[in-house]
Amino acid sequence: MQYHCPGTEPQRGKDRGRLLSYIRPNYDTARDEAGFGWQIGGCYNSCIALSGVPVRDFYTRPEACIEVYRSGRQRMYEMFGDWLPPLAPATPPISYMHANCLGSELLFVDGGEVGHTHPFESLEAAITQLKEPVDFATSGDTPFYLDFWEEMKRAFPDENVGFSFGVEGPITTAWELRGEGFFTDLFDEPELVKEFLRLTTASIIDVFRFRAAIDRTEFPNPHGAGMVDDIASFIPAHMFEEFALPYWEQYYSGITTGTRRAHVEDLKRDQLRFLHDIGLSSFDPSISHQLNPPMLRDEIQVPFGWRLGSFHYRDLDEELVRDFLFQAAADGASSVFTII
Repeated sequence: MQYHCPGTEPQRGKDRGRLLSYIRPNYDTARDEAGFGWQIGGCYNSCIALSGVPVRDFYTRPEACIEVYRSGRQRMYEMFGDWLPPLAPATPPISYMHANCLGSELLFVDGGEVGHTHPFESLEAAITQLKEPVDFATSGDTPFYLDFWEEMKRAFPDENVGFSFGVEGPITTAWELRGEGFFTDLFDEPELVKEFLRLTTASIIDVFRFRAAIDRTEFPNPHGAGMVDDIASFIPAHMFEEFALPYWEQYYSGITTGTRRAHVEDLKRDQLRFLHDIGLSSFDPSISHQLNPPMLRDEIQVPFGWRLGSFHYRDLDEELVRDFLFQAAADGASSVFTII
């Protein structure tokens, strides 16, 4: 499929104080309405380990990825039982595909996750590039993974095979493009950073438009959308309203008219209040060492989940896992989840 993304002018959402263009929860009742639940999910990493396929091959060879989902997935089901929800096959989940289309080189290593280079040595260079239109279907390694996707669909004709074209939130993407220089840019060239973030977020929106086109889904999504923006936790609280919130708003306004969800790891207590400002319906702090459920309960009214990290499994027996779940519920979490 040929698809040419339009220009990178941002799609602005409604300003605060005007009619909302998305579904914002009533925070007086959101927690009660969310109730409590628990979820368990399987992960491609477990399938890789159980299949015996080298990690690098999984990311770079369609036949290896197919074998992971054929043999590794079946062994995972046999090991953990029928209660494990089905895991749909998908192309390798590479978080940096968007950055790759903008000039970042993907780095495949033996035995580890995919890395990448930071393509821009200055804000000026990044801004110049971001002003140019991008055809995501033909840029970077996308053509290779589109072909990869077709091979996987032929291998699993009765399943909905996903296309894992990685795109992350505004601040994380800014770091992907500029590297550590982004953190000094915030202080050295704040106005230029704002232009950079505006254009970066507009490019992210174009990726979602591209994804909707190849998936044949409605855009903007009328139901809701999530955001993964771990690097946002590096923005100090006193700078958050100026350098994070406007671009989160631009992001959500550009891709959905429904509910808003976010995954941001390692936020600090004084950053939590901004989650209300953006109108989140749910928040996933994942592994955040400076947060705990009572703190989240007291600081925000956004329903949140609490994760049992898989690295804890060897230290816990069944009773301790049960205690973990009930304590999180007592402390205000709306869900407890774990990913095997």
